Amino acid sequence: MNEQLKTAVYPGSFDPLTNGHIDIIERGIKIFDKIIIAVLHNPSKKALFTVEERVDMIHKSFNGNKNIVVDSFDGLLIDYAEQRGAIAILRGMRAISDFENEFQMALMNRKLSRKVQTVFLMTGLRWIFTSSSIIKEAAQFGGDINGMVPKPVKDKLEKKFTAMQGKK
Repeated sequence: MNEQLKTAVYPGSFDPLTNGHIDIIERGIKIFDKIIIAVLHNPSKKALFTVEERVDMIHKSFNGNKNIVVDSFDGLLIDYAEQRGAIAILRGMRAISDFENEFQMALMNRKLSRKVQTVFLMTGLRWIFTSSSIIKEAAQFGGDINGMVPKPVKDKLEKKFTAMQGKK
C-alpha cells in the first residue's frame, strides 16, 4: 500500500534558528513523516541574516536528515502548505502571550483552507525563555550563547557580529 507521507510545514523567520525551534522540530518529526522548515521572506522585517544564510544554517544544523526539508517562501502560508502537499502547519508556543496571535492566524488559515490543520506544540520548559531576538542581542554584546543555538548558528552569529564590530 502506497500511503501518502504526512507532511507538516514549520514556518518562521528563523533569524536565527534556536534550540527552542529544534525542540519543536524534533518532537514534530515524531508526529509527522516529513517536516518542511519554511523560512519566511518578509521584506518588511529587518533581518540580521539573509534568507539564503538562514536556509544554509538550518541545513547545516540538521546535517542531512532526510525527513527534514528546508525551503523558503513568501506570500500566503496556507497556499505554500497546499502547494507542498502538507496536511498541517506546525507552530511552537512559548507562553500564553504567543497564544492570541497564533490562534488568530490558525483561524484565518482554516477559513482560507480546510485541507490543512494547525498543530501547536508547547516549547520545552528549558527553552521557554529563548527567542531569536534575545539570542541575537546576547551574542551582539558577547554573551555566552552556547547551548542555546546549534553550532553552525553560533559560528555564524560570532562571525557576523565580529564583522559588524570591525566596521564601526
